[in-house]
Amino acid sequence: MFKEAILRYKWYALGSVLLVSTVVITTLLQPSYLKEVLTAVLMNDQDEIFRVGKWLLIIAGIGLVAGLVNTIVAAKIAQGVSADIREKTFRKIQSFSYANIEEFNAGNLVVRMTNDVTQIQNLVMMLFTILMRVPLLFIGAFFMAVKTLPELWWMIVVMVVLVAAVMALVMSQMGPRFGKFQTLMEKMNSIAKENLQGIRVVKSFVQEKNQYAKFKETSDELLGLNLFIGYGFSLLQPLMMFISFMAIFVSLYLVSGMVKDNVEVIGSFTSFMSYLMQIMFAIIMTSFMGMQASRAAISIKRINEVLDTEPAMTFVDSPDEDLVGKIVFDKVSFTYPHDTEPTLKEISFEIEPGQMVGVVGATGAGKSTLAQLIPRLFDPQEGSVSIGGRNVKDINQKTLRQTVSIVLQKAILFSGTIADNLRQGAPQASLEAMERAAGIAQAKEFIDRLDETYDSEVEERGNNFSGGQKQRMSIARGVIGQPKVLVLDDSTSALDAKSEKLVQEALNHDLKGTTTVIIAQKISSVVKADKILVLDEGHLIGEGTHSELVATNAVYREIYETQKGKEED
Repeated sequence: MFKEAILRYKWYALGSVLLVSTVVITTLLQPSYLKEVLTAVLMNDQDEIFRVGKWLLIIAGIGLVAGLVNTIVAAKIAQGVSADIREKTFRKIQSFSYANIEEFNAGNLVVRMTNDVTQIQNLVMMLFTILMRVPLLFIGAFFMAVKTLPELWWMIVVMVVLVAAVMALVMSQMGPRFGKFQTLMEKMNSIAKENLQGIRVVKSFVQEKNQYAKFKETSDELLGLNLFIGYGFSLLQPLMMFISFMAIFVSLYLVSGMVKDNVEVIGSFTSFMSYLMQIMFAIIMTSFMGMQASRAAISIKRINEVLDTEPAMTFVDSPDEDLVGKIVFDKVSFTYPHDTEPTLKEISFEIEPGQMVGVVGATGAGKSTLAQLIPRLFDPQEGSVSIGGRNVKDINQKTLRQTVSIVLQKAILFSGTIADNLRQGAPQASLEAMERAAGIAQAKEFIDRLDETYDSEVEERGNNFSGGQKQRMSIARGVIGQPKVLVLDDSTSALDAKSEKLVQEALNHDLKGTTTVIIAQKISSVVKADKILVLDEGHLIGEGTHSELVATNAVYREIYETQKGKEED
């Protein structure tokens, strides 16, 4: 993933290599010219001072311009690579099934697309501004230092060995903690996200203190980890600087004895110290890069985990089809990931095209799970689900999505406009089609009252609309594409009795050819259905009309009598 992303910008990368090489060459030349200037000063040669000084300024200017241009080029590469990785990761996540999303969880994926990609971006930026520069600078400075004062070559070796030992000791303690840092970031992100999304519940039950305590616990753990990492690296640089200054001190002591015999050694020693500091700069940058590389390596691994994950569900590449709305479940059993007990157990039934079928049962009976198997949001472990005589596994994604539309119990709207949300069900839908769908869902009456009607703004998660209004817009989104199969997963639960009745009448009148599956908690929602399925603890225990089930099915009759008693009260 990382290599492929870099290769897309190979010409920028090549330009950066040339610019970095220019910066390194000019950096290495400057101490040599500085030596000549100092020697000319000692000899009081004004012409030589101006000649060498002029070239020193020219070389420094070339290095400055090359450095600035390289920073721009490196930023282009870093931003491009991070954008490519972010978009590729998002596209991959869009291909995931529900099972894949549950495996990672939403907060985890958000951190990977934001924080982890940012770490990779920082690494790429440093790669083309510092990392390529460091080995060239280190080797060049080492060679030039030895050439300038050959007698002190061993001093450089001792300094490098001591600094490398200190770096290895510190980095061995830092590496494992970077992985934990990302994990804590995910945990804190999830807590904050849950708290903000459920802020009404938090305030309703006065849970602010508990939520703060949970957040503070994770935040304090992250703080402690950050402090440990910060202390480690804050100790690293002073130690390396101490070693370098000790090397300079010892070198100065040794050179002081040479000055008596040759005064030009002063100029050589000045250049030697410059090269010594360049070597130290290269080592310090290496340590800094090591820290960034350790964090980025973990981030690259985490991004690759997403990119290498195969979708739990794939669709065949087959020709588009025009399917009828017949639904067949044949001995279907389904177990959620990480669960041991199946949610559905050997479910078998048939629904004819154009029928309205209700699915009822106690909470946890498996109603919503059954609904999600029809549009193939999950695949059963055993048995098969067929639409229009075709196994859903043998239908391409476009055909299946055009044939089956599902309206979930939890109405999810996206920021944008009402039209944007409705057109998710039919991208090319006209105003007339939107008005028709809104009329069926009983949403037209409140949309028409808005100043901008279908161009009215929808805030994040539809927070500027009531629960009932969001459900009605979700139903409109579900019917706007005129699907052959419409699945309503308890999607009228937030509607009042009158609105629910009007929605059902509109469905019966305007969607006569559509097979409608209604998942309901209330018997009144399905009492007029052509057929009702009764689920209990994952088993299908009853099938028939309302009157037949009241007479023959004890579970259905108990639910009906309970709800009938409440309605009479």
